[in-house]
Amino acid sequence: MGIHRGRRLRRTAGIRAMVAETHLSAAQLVAPLFVMEGHSTRTPIESMPGHYRLTPDLAAQEAADLAALGVGAVILFGIPNEKDSQGTGAWDEQGPVPRAIRQIKTAAPNLVVWADVCLCEYTDHGHCGVLGHHGVDNDATLPLLGRASVCYARAGADVIAPSDMMDGRVAAIRAALDESGFADRAIVSYAVKYASAFYGPFREAAGSTPKSGDRRGYQMDAPNVREAIREAKADVREGADVVMVKPGMPYLDVVRAVREAVDVPVAVYQVSGEYAMLHAAADRGWIDLNAAMWETSIALRRAGASILITYFARELATRLSSQAQREVAKV
Repeated sequence: MGIHRGRRLRRTAGIRAMVAETHLSAAQLVAPLFVMEGHSTRTPIESMPGHYRLTPDLAAQEAADLAALGVGAVILFGIPNEKDSQGTGAWDEQGPVPRAIRQIKTAAPNLVVWADVCLCEYTDHGHCGVLGHHGVDNDATLPLLGRASVCYARAGADVIAPSDMMDGRVAAIRAALDESGFADRAIVSYAVKYASAFYGPFREAAGSTPKSGDRRGYQMDAPNVREAIREAKADVREGADVVMVKPGMPYLDVVRAVREAVDVPVAVYQVSGEYAMLHAAADRGWIDLNAAMWETSIALRRAGASILITYFARELATRLSSQAQREVAKV
């Protein structure tokens, strides 16, 4: 009997593509957009090369460009001019996110629009819920998340994505949407969101760093994976249509565990710190950025994620489009 020769199926690019076990398409990508108030203005995010804070009109233009590349969806994060203790800007019908949703739906009507739901960008203290005597008041926050969700659905959002990590928020949001006539809007729950060191660039971009304390009292603790399964199952019971794991690369085992535990699609968020880290290493000549982008994205898919939220969405979609064009040219 001959020895096993796995190299036979690795010999050429064509053979490798033919037997690849994991595939990525642009339709599986969700591109984050940071939306601020104003008109025709963009400001660079220094820690996230290639990304900007955009006014609603430019966010709509960017969304249309992404849709033309085949990107499946965008997820919107709002940056208001004014903040307060209750985060009331989160449900302002004329706030940056509702305005951007309406303009995106005109510029790219077939693009799926996700609205992130959290109070951290809108509160003057930077926490994800309203504060009580003993920190963030979970139950007092729930109706406010419902109000924000209905506001975004009314503007035209297809998907509501709560990222606050309050207990019971999926049930509260589902009830608020259903009672307001939006039973058809999907909920993608940040069911498994860890208190992570990889969120720094996002907090700079969104201005959402807590002024005191941290979020470890409501976001998950890094050593725990069985807890992640409990959180995901609980959100599915409450009505989540998709569950998410965040961050991505440090939690590949969690992505796999959640994928095996639930019957709904699983999304993963390759977060700002992961993106910035790869760029920083590439800037120093330590890694090939395009190769690392591709490898990490495939790893997230291989772990079990059906949907990939990534700041590399444009670059990945461009690469996938180029590959498709080369395949057509061969025919």
